Amino acid sequence: MRAAVLNSVDEKITIRDDVNIVGPGPGEVRVSVRAAGVCHSDLSARSGALPQPVPAILGHEAAGDVIGVGEGVHNIAVGDRVIASWLPPCGTCNSCLRYEPYLCVTHVMTAYVMPRFMVGEAPAFGMAGVGAFAQELVIPEAAAIKIADDVPYEIAALVGCGVMTGVGAVINTARVEPAATVAVIGCGGVGISAIQGARVAGASLIVGVDTNESKHDTALRFGATHATAPDQINELIAEQTGGEGFDYVFEVVGAPATIRAAWQACRRGGTVVIVGAGRADQQVEFSPFELLFEGKTMMPSLYGNADVRRDCTRVLNLWRAGRLDLEGMITHRLRLDDVEEALGALGRGDVVRQVILHD
Repeated sequence: MRAAVLNSVDEKITIRDDVNIVGPGPGEVRVSVRAAGVCHSDLSARSGALPQPVPAILGHEAAGDVIGVGEGVHNIAVGDRVIASWLPPCGTCNSCLRYEPYLCVTHVMTAYVMPRFMVGEAPAFGMAGVGAFAQELVIPEAAAIKIADDVPYEIAALVGCGVMTGVGAVINTARVEPAATVAVIGCGGVGISAIQGARVAGASLIVGVDTNESKHDTALRFGATHATAPDQINELIAEQTGGEGFDYVFEVVGAPATIRAAWQACRRGGTVVIVGAGRADQQVEFSPFELLFEGKTMMPSLYGNADVRRDCTRVLNLWRAGRLDLEGMITHRLRLDDVEEALGALGRGDVVRQVILHD
């Protein structure tokens, strides 16, 4: 089969047609990939900002059809349409038993030691255990989330990571209440999803913040009441909140400067939610005094604190009800040969969401 192969962060991605899948083994599912979203985490893995063993097939937002199942698979059958989740719960670890399935790393850790593909004679890994930039993939049964047959593949793919992360950060992590004031720093695909989540939650003030002015109109189109550049946010805080700051600020970039900016934009006693996946070698500084006397809560939101067994259906129900615009988020529909170009456009901040469509 064909796949986009990353051999090294110093080399370009190459399209190979001598790739084979490994499995499915016991408890695993083989999926024919029909659509794969291009996420900023793919770019981070491409550049080495996120750890990823190589050779690797990138891509971790995917949807497709089940074409094979391994021994012991009971809830998924050949012909099912599924979302491939990169962070599925094992169901038995301490995190799962504490009802925190988004902290389960059982299948994620396996992905770092178990190659899912063969590129020629060499084993290759699937990013986050998925590897969506290939025509087929193998995932654990728990990672195959069955959906209705009428859900378009490209819509389902977005739910697999970006939409779930952004909407979940608002609804699951922060639990934004009606009439709250919200700012979202970073208006890419995940940020736009957070803006839509804030709209669904009934926030009265939703501000999209981005250095790229072309994304301001996008933020407004998807539900923001205001959009601004980072250097103008203080004026908006003064005008809209009486200088107090926002109840909730979602940081969707993962950089020290934007985390500090999120803290500054949040009111005393408010909540800062860290959604962006930053580098492990960067640091953010806070003084003990401000941590205590500002009274703010800073919380992480990993994968939107989602339980994919429940939340994929919830997100798709909101889409069916017209409360989430997922079709409008897709700015480019591309082919497998366009992966390197798609990642470059993402790095320049030129797009909101791109989807790779497989024949």
